[in-house]
Amino acid sequence: MQLVSTAFFAALLFVVNANPVVVSRSPVTLPVARRFNMGKGTMTMVQRDQARAAALKERAQRLADGGETSKRAVINEDVDNVAVVYTASVGVGSPATNCMYTLIVDTGSSNTWVGAGTAYKMTSTSTRTDNCVSVTYGSGSFSGVEYIDKVTITNDLVINQQSIGVAKQSSGFDGFDGILGIGPVILTEGTLSPANNTLIPTVTDNLFSQGIITNNEIGVFFAPTNSLETENGVLTWGGVDTSKLTSNISYTPLTSTFPSSFYWGIDESITYGTSTTILSSTAGIVDTGTSLILLATDAYDKYVCATGATFDTNTGLLRITPAQFSKLESLFFNIGDKSYELTANAQIWPRSLNTAINGTADCVYLIVADLGSPSGEGFDFVNGYTFLERFYSVYDTANSRIGFATTASTTVTSN
Repeated sequence: MQLVSTAFFAALLFVVNANPVVVSRSPVTLPVARRFNMGKGTMTMVQRDQARAAALKERAQRLADGGETSKRAVINEDVDNVAVVYTASVGVGSPATNCMYTLIVDTGSSNTWVGAGTAYKMTSTSTRTDNCVSVTYGSGSFSGVEYIDKVTITNDLVINQQSIGVAKQSSGFDGFDGILGIGPVILTEGTLSPANNTLIPTVTDNLFSQGIITNNEIGVFFAPTNSLETENGVLTWGGVDTSKLTSNISYTPLTSTFPSSFYWGIDESITYGTSTTILSSTAGIVDTGTSLILLATDAYDKYVCATGATFDTNTGLLRITPAQFSKLESLFFNIGDKSYELTANAQIWPRSLNTAINGTADCVYLIVADLGSPSGEGFDFVNGYTFLERFYSVYDTANSRIGFATTASTTVTSN
């Protein structure tokens, strides 16, 4: 088994910035499936999301302070899974059909790794490096070793010499094999040891630098669903799936406000109805790994007051009566020069799935929850999957921006 030195990664970093060879098959789509995954623990969906948000803020602080330390190379903390995840089937090695893994798609992290469930299989394309690798999440953790290998996302999306982590220890990932990280590359800093300061090109970076996609961006589409497990999403590498759009894409620059600036962070304000300001313009993130929409505590309190909702101890969510639901006004997310309307139906948890979250079948639960910290900390909201299933989103690395558009799912009343 061959070892490669960290000098190899300097070359990898160089090719990420090179001009790619333009290919005709970009963009390329990949179906993704939603899976409801409350796990074996006792944490509510809100608590899981809050734990993830706290971990993301902590990680940004460590990076700002000079990166991870080598003592974090081994992490063995038992934590719960996230409640709702999106997964894709990805091949690692050659032939890929013999080495398929179910990976969680995550915009809040950037390492791609396998081995939590299905064991990693070495093939002729596998090369072990001299690095250990580890990442901790609000919803889990892994530690192991780094390999360079071929990664097959689809037949048209095959990456040669992608850095992947191979887990020796993992927690919080029962039923899954690892993560497909599509966050900003800065999040890989400090995840290797001893190459602590090395950035690892993400799968999107390498698809672009190897000329497989023409644009260094990903389009993400999710559709609302009342099923616990279903294929209801599409990732589009290198462009946009225009068949999913009902409006033009409007882009907004990534925020410069710490700590949201370490993620897919944007500036936005939120209003309830036509005149009630819930959250003044501030920074937060867009995150596929968060189930709900999280608001800073003071903004959350304003939302509670505006809706008349009460806290439900069984689910951790807000609950409203049918009469209150009939009067529920839209939430408007004001991003750049556009306003995105989250209708009353889009603000509630699918009632057919109430019992899956330990709720009561005939109750109405809201999908806006408390972030657990006040506004003004530079991380004041998280637009999670309950937002993203209503709007198409584009993560444009090359131009440091995020785009949004409406879809046929924006105003559906399936909940």
